[in-house]
Amino acid sequence: MNKRVLLPTDYSKNALNAIQYAQELYQDIACDFYVLNAFQVSGYRLDSMRIPEPGEYFYETAKTNSEEGMSRLMEMIRSGPENTKHHFHTICTLNSLVEAIKNLIVQKDIDIIIMGTKGITASKARIFGTNAVRTMEQIKDTPVIAVPETPEFSPPKEIVFPTDYKTSYKKKEINHLVEIAKTHSAKINVLHIDKNADGKLSKKEQANKELLEDILASTDYENNFLSAVKISAGINLFIERRNCDMIAFLNRRHLFFGSILSNPLVKEIGYDPKIPILELNDN
Repeated sequence: MNKRVLLPTDYSKNALNAIQYAQELYQDIACDFYVLNAFQVSGYRLDSMRIPEPGEYFYETAKTNSEEGMSRLMEMIRSGPENTKHHFHTICTLNSLVEAIKNLIVQKDIDIIIMGTKGITASKARIFGTNAVRTMEQIKDTPVIAVPETPEFSPPKEIVFPTDYKTSYKKKEINHLVEIAKTHSAKINVLHIDKNADGKLSKKEQANKELLEDILASTDYENNFLSAVKISAGINLFIERRNCDMIAFLNRRHLFFGSILSNPLVKEIGYDPKIPILELNDN
């Protein structure tokens, strides 16, 4: 069965970057790419009592604009190098982006979502666009790769995986990280940042560390420790020193990654992001 990759787009340059990144990331893997444009109708709220129906002027106008944008996008994709392992499918639907994504995850058995960090209307002052943050916060069953605005694709060779060892791990939570690392012969840099300078772990933390090592045993991985620094500063410092080209987080609800999304720390970690972010989910 082919890998099934969902590619949300608002026809922005950043969304096109994300699609091209997905093509390169899985260049040697048979994939079904589902390109999604979730459109809305100006002046209508999707949660209101009345929304425009097929056949109505405003619905048909919005639908036509979405489909024309999709046609232009597919022309750009087809103008690039052909890969016989890749097959594209297009979906234009009246819905919110998150609800459309949820529906397609079920209908198409989606493996992973790859999207831009910002959309066409995103404020330059924001690090992540609203759609990217909502997707990472609300999609609980499928990992997300958020691609920066101006990436020049290079195969991941150094991936940083920050952890606090507070909770245990499961293979199915980490499998996408392991697959990407193996596909591109990348090193996984497990990064433990602790305010305690001694770096000592509790018995539970040590057990979780050993469990993670067992899961990563088939990969090229390395344990790293930084002490007495802020998490955000430590991650950025490590990325710069090692020239990392991907950062992966395990999104624990209300724990490590969740706290990053829900408070200003995301602004520090994501400041002028230059590398893709792989958000993994707990199961």
